[in-house]
Amino acid sequence: MLTIESFFSLADFDHQVLFPRNDYVWTPLNLLKEYMDSFSYPSTYPELPTEGNPVEKTTILYENTIVDSSDVKIAYGDTTKGKLVVTQHGEQLLGASVIMAGAILMGDRIVLGRGVLVESGAMIKSPTIIGDRTEVRQGAYLRGYCLSGKSCVLGHTTEVKHSILLDNAKAGHFAYLGDSILGENVNLGAGTKFANLRFFGGNIHIKTQEGLIDTGRRKLGAILGDETQTGCNSVTSPGTMIGKNSFILPNTTARAGYHPPRTVIR
Repeated sequence: MLTIESFFSLADFDHQVLFPRNDYVWTPLNLLKEYMDSFSYPSTYPELPTEGNPVEKTTILYENTIVDSSDVKIAYGDTTKGKLVVTQHGEQLLGASVIMAGAILMGDRIVLGRGVLVESGAMIKSPTIIGDRTEVRQGAYLRGYCLSGKSCVLGHTTEVKHSILLDNAKAGHFAYLGDSILGENVNLGAGTKFANLRFFGGNIHIKTQEGLIDTGRRKLGAILGDETQTGCNSVTSPGTMIGKNSFILPNTTARAGYHPPRTVIR
């Protein structure tokens, strides 16, 4: 009921070691810090500022190098569908990533996959791992220990800390994700917020039909199974577990605890 395999398919996810199939669904959050601290990060690009200063000019990363921007053309199509197209001297640079002028990268433990777009005004703190074809939009604030799969959206003024997005998960507009996991093809409506800390402190317990389960975590937001969606301005209470193919309707607060697959929360 609350196992990882009951929430996620993980078919093509690149970081499956974080997801032991028969463990509790919040286990990946317990493993995340150690995993990201021991991850092999690429060498810092000396041309890019990493101490809080914005990138001065739009920068192209291609095959682990920074490309000379002369005669470069960028077509800003749908990044998640591989339509961010970079050409130089008339030749397409397949898999090139773009960091727009004004983006801020803090620290040297940041991985950008192939075909990634980081827009102006986004702030990314170490450590962060961004999967292929992911779009980090203007004003996004990634506070560290953020891991996204492929073809994700970390949206305008969306704040993320200590969280995981599986492939094709999208938090497009004005969201807050703290100590949370989004399954494959999860979509958050604008203004979705995941509360992650109880008013009165203490560990977060999950209410189930069999009784309370102590997660052992003081901070725990929401965990949404594959294909789940939230409506605009929805809120989840600390420790909300929502099974696959579910919905939270707009302007709704989801109670803490376990919600089975195909639930509609009103």
